[in-house]
Amino acid sequence: MYFKQIFEEKLAQYAYLIGCQKTKEAIIIDPMRDIDRYYDLAKKERLNIVAAADTHIHADYLTGLREFAEDGVQILASDEGGKDWKYEWLAGSDYNYRLLKDGDQFNIGNIQFEARHTPGHTPEHLSYLLTDGAGADQPMGILSGDFVFVGDVGRPDLLESAAGEQGSMETSAKELYQSVEKFKSMPEYLQLWPGHGAGSACGKALGAVPESTVGYELRFNPSIQASESEQGFVDYILDGQPEPPLYFARMKAENRSGPPVLGTLPQPQKMEAGEVASLAKKEGKTVLDTRDRMKFMQGHIEGSLLSPFNKQFNTIAGSYIPKEETIYLVIDEENVEVAVRDLVRIGLDDIAGYITPDELEAYHQKEDGLESIETINFEKTAELLKNDENRVLDVRRITEYNEGHIAGAENIAHTRLADRADELDKSKTWLVHCKSGGRASVAAALLDSEGYKVKYIKDKIEKWPDKVKGES
Repeated sequence: MYFKQIFEEKLAQYAYLIGCQKTKEAIIIDPMRDIDRYYDLAKKERLNIVAAADTHIHADYLTGLREFAEDGVQILASDEGGKDWKYEWLAGSDYNYRLLKDGDQFNIGNIQFEARHTPGHTPEHLSYLLTDGAGADQPMGILSGDFVFVGDVGRPDLLESAAGEQGSMETSAKELYQSVEKFKSMPEYLQLWPGHGAGSACGKALGAVPESTVGYELRFNPSIQASESEQGFVDYILDGQPEPPLYFARMKAENRSGPPVLGTLPQPQKMEAGEVASLAKKEGKTVLDTRDRMKFMQGHIEGSLLSPFNKQFNTIAGSYIPKEETIYLVIDEENVEVAVRDLVRIGLDDIAGYITPDELEAYHQKEDGLESIETINFEKTAELLKNDENRVLDVRRITEYNEGHIAGAENIAHTRLADRADELDKSKTWLVHCKSGGRASVAAALLDSEGYKVKYIKDKIEKWPDKVKGES
């Protein structure tokens, strides 16, 4: 048996390519939308991808199932979860597909898979027990998707906190408790292969180790340890969940109704900085600047958004840019293709062009055509707050804010700000901070692009001496 875990760092996501070396058939589990990379890997291993499966309807990226369906690959997806949680684009279509219920089995060559319904993170969620039929008649492991992670379980609040299904949070947590109870009866030797690792927003305390065992998680996973009673588990699992990125609701809806067919990757054109600046000013096109935050503060095209090219790139872009926007990147040329892949994975497909940081600097030197955002520290903040025209915006998570914050500060998590900016008084100047400056920088850029008066606080919150606890 061939088994390959494929890691995507920015979304901390694991996909799995699993193949029978005798028949040369393979399946891909939880693929992202840019499926050419899976084909390339399979070809290198002399495998033929004949099937693709999801564990559930994802919220943090667009599934690659539809791309594979367009190629005639058999699609395997959940038929659990009730009428509201079906793959609407798949059922009744002309695609080659099979919908799975709890206990259903299928084979890829000599490898047997058994679907297990493990709801809670989502109502339709499936996990897959894997048996290598070439040498065993019992499962060797479980592909757990977003059910059980290393050190955590999938958060059950997203249907409410991200998708807006009011009142579903506690019901989902109780479903997850029942799934965990069934998990406890699984053989402890089973290997566990999760759908995400540390850094994913699909849990609150995921481990960085890429795999585990059922027995290890039963002993040391804090969320499972909290399941001695249903209410104790519900209280524990719902407490302290971070605000989900704004784009999660869109991903969930599109994965259910059907992601647009991507085909080939977009090919943005290299452009002149002046041309992009003109498009941004006259036509309102979106400029997404991926440079270091301080370089952005010192000079950027008017109206630009900031999303440094790091692990948060997808999350910020997805939370700040509407699906229909035309995007122009400020990015180093060697990173263009990677950035395009990052963006199409979250459904931002209209990437029309790019300029390099060097070209932007040359434009600034020649035309003096860039805007800036003032950078301050907390010492300066204290001085500015003596004037009622200045207000503080804390863009940390609500749990961080409640642990201690500046008196009178407004709190909106940076990943929800695009949807809530209108709560802020536009006549005031907003002094934007987080824990150490990273989240505040992108938030300040967003507010600046929408016409707010802002100053960016690049400082550590520990330096503020008189923090208050609880709600302001």
